[in-house]
Amino acid sequence: MKRLLFILSAVLLSFYGCDKEDIANNGSESQNGSENGYQYIDLGLSVKWATFNVGATKPEEYGNYYAWGETEPKDNYSWSAYKWCDGSSRTLTKYNINSRYGIVDNKTALDPEDDVAHVKWGGRWRMPTNEEQEELIDNCTWTWYRSGNTEFNGVAGYKVTSKIDGYTDRFIFLPAAGWREETFLRGGSYGGVYWSGSLYTDRPNEVRSIGFDSDILGPGYYYRFYGQSVRPVCP
Repeated sequence: MKRLLFILSAVLLSFYGCDKEDIANNGSESQNGSENGYQYIDLGLSVKWATFNVGATKPEEYGNYYAWGETEPKDNYSWSAYKWCDGSSRTLTKYNINSRYGIVDNKTALDPEDDVAHVKWGGRWRMPTNEEQEELIDNCTWTWYRSGNTEFNGVAGYKVTSKIDGYTDRFIFLPAAGWREETFLRGGSYGGVYWSGSLYTDRPNEVRSIGFDSDILGPGYYYRFYGQSVRPVCP
């Protein structure tokens, strides 16, 4: 948790038993549409946001954790186990614009086959860009819910409510799912980190994300090997 707080401080100056076909988000049917069988909320922004994370079946579930550019969860999240390097942060084999970090291909956004949101959900689903995550931060009210709350079945996280005229009754919930490093879950129920599809070009061994806890919320950048949550978007 201390690492999450440090990184965010530096850059500041993401229905029980329901099927994916069912209406989600606490029964607010008028807020929902669907893409390829998965529900979204239209917050009046440039993209529509999914109602739950990849690997989940309802808003309160954490879902799976993925290293950036990988499409399956795993037991160990480290450079030695990361798909797109040869064992270290300076031996990248894909998505790199700086020769100091490995093979240069000048790719700064995920190819569809490496975007877990698109691979798992199909259709037009994908990871959000950094700009779309910042749009979500800037145009919504973020309200923290502690563990034990009654609105989201006791799960800690942020209720993210649109501030756009005509959409202010609409929200998504981002659970505080923490993140995975090596074999450990860090920060679960205290904070959350959600991948974007955008490389951090200053240091291409890192990727831009939304990070938060109960006190701090904002864009950050994190090592690509971390296991983080994914909340998809669609046009």
